[in-house]
Amino acid sequence: MNELMSQGLELMLTGIGVVFAFLIVLVVLMTIMSALINRFFPEPVAAMPAPEVPQAGGDTVPPHVLAVIQEAVRQHRARQG
Repeated sequence: MNELMSQGLELMLTGIGVVFAFLIVLVVLMTIMSALINRFFPEPVAAMPAPEVPQAGGDTVPPHVLAVIQEAVRQHRARQG
């Protein structure tokens, strides 16, 4: 029975070693591939659009939305006492 346990342990450690080695190789190859792709096919840098500035005097919130917000605030304050 001792020999059977020894063989099982050896098989388990061999399997774990093979999986670990495969994962190490996979990470190394993915890192190399990523570096090559970034070097030869760089992603173009998009220009950031300028943020829209609301004009003075113009309401940015529609009146019906403003009414709903005001009613919600009124109800919340009424509950708080």
